[in-house]
Amino acid sequence: MQSKQTRRRFIKSTAAAGAGYWALGGITLAQSKSPNEQIQIAGIGVGGKGDGDIKNAARSGKVVALCDIDRRILDGMDGLMKTGKTFVDYRELFDTMGDQVDAVIVSTPDHMHAVIAAAAMKQGKHVYCQKPLTRTIWEARRLQDIARENDVVTQMGNQWTCFNQMRKAAHQIKQGMLGTVNEVHVWTNRPVWPQGGERPAAASVPDHVSWDLWLGVAPKRPFAPDAYHRFKWRGWWDFGTGALGDMACHTCNLPFMALNMRNPVAVEASTSGHDGDSYPEWSNIKFDFPELDGRAPFTLYWYDGGQKPDNSLFAEVKTTNGDGSPAPSASGVMIIGEKGKLYGAGDYADQAVEVIGTEEIDVDYPRARGTGDLAHNREFFNGIRDRSAVPMSNIPDYSGPLTETILLGNLAVWKGGRVEWDAENLVPLNDESLMKIVKPDYQNGYELI
Repeated sequence: MQSKQTRRRFIKSTAAAGAGYWALGGITLAQSKSPNEQIQIAGIGVGGKGDGDIKNAARSGKVVALCDIDRRILDGMDGLMKTGKTFVDYRELFDTMGDQVDAVIVSTPDHMHAVIAAAAMKQGKHVYCQKPLTRTIWEARRLQDIARENDVVTQMGNQWTCFNQMRKAAHQIKQGMLGTVNEVHVWTNRPVWPQGGERPAAASVPDHVSWDLWLGVAPKRPFAPDAYHRFKWRGWWDFGTGALGDMACHTCNLPFMALNMRNPVAVEASTSGHDGDSYPEWSNIKFDFPELDGRAPFTLYWYDGGQKPDNSLFAEVKTTNGDGSPAPSASGVMIIGEKGKLYGAGDYADQAVEVIGTEEIDVDYPRARGTGDLAHNREFFNGIRDRSAVPMSNIPDYSGPLTETILLGNLAVWKGGRVEWDAENLVPLNDESLMKIVKPDYQNGYELI
């Protein structure tokens, strides 16, 4: 064996020692890694949340390549990571360094998540993708299939899934602490970005921004400063998923884990109204869940843009907010069963968990090692090293179905009414026009197949 072999040849030559395999370009490669072998990482989207994602990833492996459409952000991060391998187009990164990368961190705006994550997984790369997993329901389903087909380790960045207080509460509910649950209320203080307005005036694209690459799969539109890149894209249908998509992967995490919150049969929304370009200023959404594997049917109510449940729901809550004011908190969840209620305060039930009207029960549950971003990131890399240690928020079994459920609400937001839903086939039963919201029409030559 030559002393200087490529990474691809090294992994291929040691395949017999691995416990699992992936397919990349028709070549079978070993998927398992020795605990002592360094995981090589590429970061795509390294500003904003990507900044923290890459820095956390660097604790668990070696960052060997970086990609961002903003050269200032890219150069700044490379000044810290010192890869010397920077790209503004993720496709060039894969073409140039594909055989040198084991894991990819995807922290771009929502509209580019699916196409980048799919490309990485089809090349046999493990993928950590920021929340929400995708911009549309069809993309979430497709990423589940691709992850299974390529047998890669995956995780969505809803980091407080690694929070033992939340995991414990979810498993207490699963074990019947509240009795039969019939009602769930979830609210958020989002949006904290503009929604419901008109497009701003066009302006010249800064020299350091590759605007066409930022638009990616989305329809062409002129650049405007402080409107899309770097943060306010969340309020636009072409790029983001609004308050619901942004935060429900956090605030609905507890009920999803507790109640197997999948396959709703209908969803209904009332909103402030929207123009098909920007999300509404506020929305109230009702999800109807049928019986599933012995779990009773229940209804989930979502509130954003300053909307909240009726105060009567919190009459027995003893937990106060940080300023001493009574519940509800700015964001949170209330789960109501026949025996009692559970109140989770904060985006992640991190501020408090209070059980009302019944006694807590002792349960076994999968404990996380730590809390938040770093623990969640570490869980992903542990899964790469030990294939029996599957990350909780993996795409096929957890974050993909969670994303499907959440994004269904945006169909009702778009319609401004009720949508009957065939969850198995991803089809709205009473309005075929909504298929354009279910499945995107990629622009500019991009594909996800």
